[in-house]
Formats: sequence, C-alpha cells, structure tokens
Amino acid sequence: MTTPQPPAPPAADPAFAPPTLGRRFGALVIDWVLCLLVSNFFADPVRDGWAPVVVLIVEYGFFLGLFAQTPGMYVTRIRCLSWADGGRIGLARALLRGLLLALVVPALIMDEHRRGLHDRLTGSVIAAAPRGR
Repeated sequence: MTTPQPPAPPAADPAFAPPTLGRRFGALVIDWVLCLLVSNFFADPVRDGWAPVVVLIVEYGFFLGLFAQTPGMYVTRIRCLSWADGGRIGLARALLRGLLLALVVPALIMDEHRRGLHDRLTGSVIAAAPRGR
C-alpha cells in the first residue's frame, strides 16, 4: 500500500484554479455580518465604525492563523493557504492579511491567481477547500 502524496503547493501547481470571486465575496459578507453582531456587544457599529473593522482583523488573525478558514470561508468552502507551501499562514501573517484587507484597496488589485495585494504581501492564496475539511 502506498501513502498518498500531499497536494502540490499552489505556487508549484500549474493546474491551480482559484475559487470564484462570488465565493470569496460571499465569505466576506458572512464574516462581515458576524463582525457586526459581535461588535454590538462592546460598541454601536453604526456610531463606532471602527468596532466591526477591529473584530474583522482579529477574526481573520485567529481563524486564518489557526484553522486556515474564517466562518464565512467554511460556509463557502474556501480556505486561505500559504502560497509557497500550501500550509497555514500562521497568526502573524493572518493578522497582517486582515489589516490589509480592512484597507480594501489591496484586495481590488488582483493577479491571474486572484491574489490581491493583501495576499501577495502575506504570501497567501485563497483556494477551494475539499469537502469534509
């Protein structure tokens, strides 16, 4: 019996196909709604616009750093991986990615792999998540 080979990292996989922008946007909407709900516990998201943004940055840092998926990414079956090795990006890079995503502009400039500036600066990529993970 042979042991299965781990999948090739996205950077080395010529067949890598990023998920659709619709799935990415859907995940972001779900995460944003969750951030609005959570920020309601300590601030008024309508009056204090910074509160949901801070929650989003912390959510991305925690969930991407430890699980490679935010709750919204889990629902839309996508995940955030290291571009170079296909593993988790870790807490520091996940927090930086969340901060850059909160700035919005870097996310709008994408390459052929749908990697925004926030992905390129943190060495990450959004990939489809296999079923059952």
